[in-house]
Amino acid sequence: MVFSGSVRSRIRGRAALPVAARQPIGRWLRESSGGLLTLAVTIGACAGAGAIGFHWLITGFTKLLSGHDDYSTAGHAAHPWLPALGPWFVLVVPVLAGLVYGPLVHRFAPEARGHGVPEVMHAVAQRGGRIPGQVTGVKAIASALCIGAGGSVGREGPIVQIGSALGSTFGRLTRLAENRLRVLVACGAAGGIAATFNAPLAGPFFAMELILRDFAVESFGAVVLSSVTASVVGRAVLGNEAFLQLPDFGLRSPVEYLLFALLGLLVGGVGVLFSRVLYLIEDACDRVWRGPEWLRPAAGGLLLGGVLLALPQVYGVGYPVLQRAVQGGYVFWFLLVLLAGKIFATSLTIGIGGSGGVFAPSLFIGAMAGTAFGVLVNAWLPDMTAAPGAYGLIGMGAAFAGAAGAPITAVIVLFELTGQYTVILPLMTAIVIATLVGRTLSRDTIYTRKLRRRGIDLDARSEPRHLADVSIAAVLAPLPEPLAERTELRTVARALALSGHGMLPVVGADGQYHGCVTARAVAESLGDESSSDRTVADLAELPPLVTRDFTLTEALDALVDGQGTGLPVLEPGGRALIGWISHQRVLAALQNA
Repeated sequence: MVFSGSVRSRIRGRAALPVAARQPIGRWLRESSGGLLTLAVTIGACAGAGAIGFHWLITGFTKLLSGHDDYSTAGHAAHPWLPALGPWFVLVVPVLAGLVYGPLVHRFAPEARGHGVPEVMHAVAQRGGRIPGQVTGVKAIASALCIGAGGSVGREGPIVQIGSALGSTFGRLTRLAENRLRVLVACGAAGGIAATFNAPLAGPFFAMELILRDFAVESFGAVVLSSVTASVVGRAVLGNEAFLQLPDFGLRSPVEYLLFALLGLLVGGVGVLFSRVLYLIEDACDRVWRGPEWLRPAAGGLLLGGVLLALPQVYGVGYPVLQRAVQGGYVFWFLLVLLAGKIFATSLTIGIGGSGGVFAPSLFIGAMAGTAFGVLVNAWLPDMTAAPGAYGLIGMGAAFAGAAGAPITAVIVLFELTGQYTVILPLMTAIVIATLVGRTLSRDTIYTRKLRRRGIDLDARSEPRHLADVSIAAVLAPLPEPLAERTELRTVARALALSGHGMLPVVGADGQYHGCVTARAVAESLGDESSSDRTVADLAELPPLVTRDFTLTEALDALVDGQGTGLPVLEPGGRALIGWISHQRVLAALQNA
């Protein structure tokens, strides 16, 4: 067949195009690395824009409902529009806000109630990353109203849920597979954190450690790219200043490392206390309230207003109060009052059905506890200890680590939010100890406890029903003839060749199991002229252990880890051999089940 020059050139041009360019755009987005990164950038830009809008909503509602840019620093001031009420207006504004966001959340997005991060963790771990799209708008409005009206909660939980819902929506519109949909959810969370706090490093580590709970290379690259994009968008509008403006702190003596270790021990316990009080008060609110759920935030708002009237410093997020405490603006006893007041106010806000995060409150609580500790040690050892604010700064990270069990995120977040590199070593020391304290005192974090109370265990592996119905005894094969530990290698090689297995068990003179020898180890040893006098005992190794009481899922995991054709099965004591398990036997048993 003869083609004209123009036809031939078109064919050559089409053939020269990359494969991805010849594919439909949807398939390219779904399947290629470039498509994933393109979606990550898009979600980062949208999350950055969402963070800007959320910031404006909070500042707007705060100004509208309190008459101040941040009422936590205004004392018992009156609302400038309602001077006749004096400070008593704080009894009213939480009720009015609750009458708006209570029905909104109840009707359109019940997931938007509470602090948000557990819902995202659940969606990623067990729902394939699917989050309803309406959560974005409902969470933004509800949380902004709650915080603006004095709800003593933070911004990180809402922005994580807002960004994650954006990522999930984009992923479902492009029909991504679940593994990639989860990555996009994490991209949205990272972008929201990065833009909100001007923290492009903190965003990815928060998303990877708490949301994805994994640090795979491809997902990490996408999450970082989303975070950078969101930060660029956020800085273009909100500026490029450190989130907290603190004086430079420095250490005076190596002895202080012992004090920082003690601080991590104490404040880690305070973080766990915060987590437990939070859910105790939520349980108490559940027991007391008998009315419709949509009315609960308004009814509870009256009690919250009473707390704000007594202690206005816990109004809203409270970062200016935190900053003043670390700078030495409060005496010792008042730091303890603020510590207890913030724990109660945050717990009450969540308990009555408010919408907001617990990250900022944990930093606030840690700052108060750490600064109070610093005041004591500074009075005790004035010439050997840093300013109390240094202990407050480190206490912020320790409290979050103790409550959330996320040491990497705690270190990165505190370094980036404060810009204080001089205290990075004591910060790491205190955070590691606080994390260990948190894990010792509680198996759950402040985020996973909410899910476990619903019967959801993110760490538990689900076992398919057809695996649960098959016992390990049903898949046992006869045990290959074990090798005595003094058997010569040539005899071992012959036994391996005749057995059909890639390895054989080795037993001692007493008949007890001593491990296994693999065909590869024997072949390599026979090729070494200096090892002619070696026996099978010299090459025996311990493969993954499988005992009679293992579940079939655990046995399959051991087979995968063993990377061989089979494994010996032992009595629970781990010394007596009872059989052999292989992939083929498992498949045959499942087929016949």
